[in-house]
Formats: sequence, structure tokens, C-alpha cells
Amino acid sequence: MPRLLPEWHPQDAVQLTWPRRDSDWAPTLPAIEAMLEQLALIISRYQSVIIGVPDRDTGEALSGRLLARGAPPERLRLTVVDADDTWARDHGPLATGDGDGVTFHDLGFNGWGGKFPADRDNTLTRQLKDAGLIACPTSESAVIMEGGALETDGEGTLLTTEACLLNPNRNPSMSRADIETWLAETLGIQRVLWLCHGHLEGDDTDSHIDTLARFCDPQTIAYVRCDDPSDAHYAELAAMERELKALTRADGSPYRLVPLPWPSACHDAEDGHRLPATYANFLIINGAVLVPVYGDRHDLAALDALAGAFPDRDIIPVDASAAIVQHGSLHCLTMQWPQGTLTTAEGDRR
Repeated sequence: MPRLLPEWHPQDAVQLTWPRRDSDWAPTLPAIEAMLEQLALIISRYQSVIIGVPDRDTGEALSGRLLARGAPPERLRLTVVDADDTWARDHGPLATGDGDGVTFHDLGFNGWGGKFPADRDNTLTRQLKDAGLIACPTSESAVIMEGGALETDGEGTLLTTEACLLNPNRNPSMSRADIETWLAETLGIQRVLWLCHGHLEGDDTDSHIDTLARFCDPQTIAYVRCDDPSDAHYAELAAMERELKALTRADGSPYRLVPLPWPSACHDAEDGHRLPATYANFLIINGAVLVPVYGDRHDLAALDALAGAFPDRDIIPVDASAAIVQHGSLHCLTMQWPQGTLTTAEGDRR
């Protein structure tokens, strides 16, 4: 039976969506473009990178810069798309596989419960298909389901939060049982592990799991832990930690839990509200794990913790300070395309 593929499944590419000049990124556009450019360069060392750009001129200029900095030309797949924002994790496709092939699932996206415009983002997968980039079958569904809300072990278990998947701003007509049935029938999920606790101030997603706890392999979960009793997050994250410790694998064995440090409080420069900085928003690619860092004294401890969780992969820090100002981070900006999903460009050596 096809199952939702884990992030460590071999990949063809990682998808990025470039910001428009008139988007919410306008005040900090040079900073986020510099971060995304660095991200694309790192990914291109390991595999292809798909970049949806707002117009041809932007694509040509970006391609020129990436090539000048050493990106392999056969691993750059740029195409013009019409998008609202940059969060590829939530407007990108989800993938299931069964050993015989992969299927992309083009699911509904409504701007995290109608908080932001999303009509164009909701067509992104169709646009990439029309551009000739998708090599696998594609299945469409109107069910609202964001990639950042789902963590799988690749063996039929899903880790998620009640605050997001059961929020009436997503699928108001669906009960918990309805959602579990849909997950089973569409994504091959046999067990859903629901977290009742876990929230970051400044988060627009209603507690996406990829800001809180992540599968590193079928036995291991890395999660954020707050050790400061004076921090507003302390009680909620302590309750989440207790939930994680009580979870077991399908065979009844406990998970190996890897606590990640809590970065120092990060605040918006304009109005001072707290930003949802987290080390859990890392990205797994072929041969490496890209870890968001914030110029914080806890960065090194986070890198060390994830090096222990991924001993066979390069651990690469990526400064995510430019992304956090819009309440997202590294994983939110990216979506992996598993092996067998990207059409082959002439000379592509991925």
C-alpha cells in the first residue's frame, strides 16, 4: 500500500518559491533573497533545486548569480510561477510511494486558515506540472492539508498536533475520525500520534509539527525543549515533552528522543512581538541536514544534537534570521521532491 514518504527518502530535488517584490517580504527583500540564494547553492551541491520565480527577468538574474557562485547548471530548474508567498512546505505537493512508483498529492491550501491570501499558492503544483517538471502521477484533493503539519516515519505512523489538524479553520466539516480516515485512504497512514500541547509565540500556522517535533528516522524524534521556567513557553513545552515520552512505536517500544535547545527570545524590530525561532525546522536532503541558526549562543548545541541524530549526514548551518521575521524558517521555505518525481533535464546527473 502506498505510504506518505519520509523526508529521508532519496530525493530528486528541493522546491523553493522566490518572493515577489510586492509581497510581504518587500521591506526585507535583499535579506531573504540572500538567504534563499545561499540555500539554493547548498542544495545544488547534493541534488537539483527547483525555483519558482515571479518573472523571467528575476529568473535570469538569479540563474546568473547562482552559476557565477558555482552551482551546477544541470541542477538548476527555474520556472516562472504565479505565487502569493514563499512557503513551499505548505503549498508544495506531498508524496506517497509503494516501491513501484511515487504519486504527488496536490492538496488544498487556504493560507493557514484564511489568515493570508493563498489562491495563487493553491495552484502552484498545477503550475509546476504544466511547466513539465513533474514526472509522476498527480492526485488532486480539496482537503486542506499543509506539509508543515505532518511528520511521518515512512512506516505508516504520523505525528501531528490537534491545534492544527483539528482546527475548524481548515476542514470544518471533518471530525477527528474523518481526518484519520482520509489520512489512511489518501496517504497510507495507519497510526496518528496526536500532540495536545506545543505552541510557539508568533506562529501563524496553529502549531505546525515541524516547528516542534520531527522524525529523524523511524525510531528517533527530535523536539524543542525549554529549560527556562521564566519563559512563557516553559509549561506548554514541558507538557509536550511528557506527551512525547509517553508515545511508543507500533511495536510498543519507546522512541529515542533528542531534545533540541531553546534559542534566546527573538523579537520583531518594528513592534517587538516575539518571533517563532526554533531549531526543529531543519531540512533533510540527500547526504545532509540543513539546520536553521540565528546567531544565537545555543546554535552550536543544536548542531551537535542533530549531528548525533544524523551521524551519516553532513550537518550544515544556515542563517535563518531573514526568514524568521515573517514567522517561518528553513523547513517552511522548502519542499523535497522524492526520487522519481522530477523530469530529467538534459545532462542532469542527480
